[in-house]
Amino acid sequence: MGENGEERTDIVVLVDEEGNEHDFALIDRFEVKGSEYAILVPVIYVDDEEESDEVDLDDDAYIFRIDMEQEEEMLVEVEDEMEWKEVAAVWESRIEDIDLEDDDML
Repeated sequence: MGENGEERTDIVVLVDEEGNEHDFALIDRFEVKGSEYAILVPVIYVDDEEESDEVDLDDDAYIFRIDMEQEEEMLVEVEDEMEWKEVAAVWESRIEDIDLEDDDML
């Protein structure tokens, strides 16, 4: 939640191999075995207007490791299958915990 009870989404801009920029929403950030990870989801702008405050999130989620490079955070694609599976399992567990908390509030 942002200020005044408003929903706040952190937007991360990633540049692909052709130099095209793509907006992603940072939906979770957590640690696994001493490394930080970020879960990003592509942002779809309502009415295809990038200036719009209304965004929709795609269903596809991507896992990135957060590495420090010269005191700056860098997102690194997780390519190792075992690392990816381990982080995905932790994230699924976090989602289940959030769902259970939401059910308890009803």
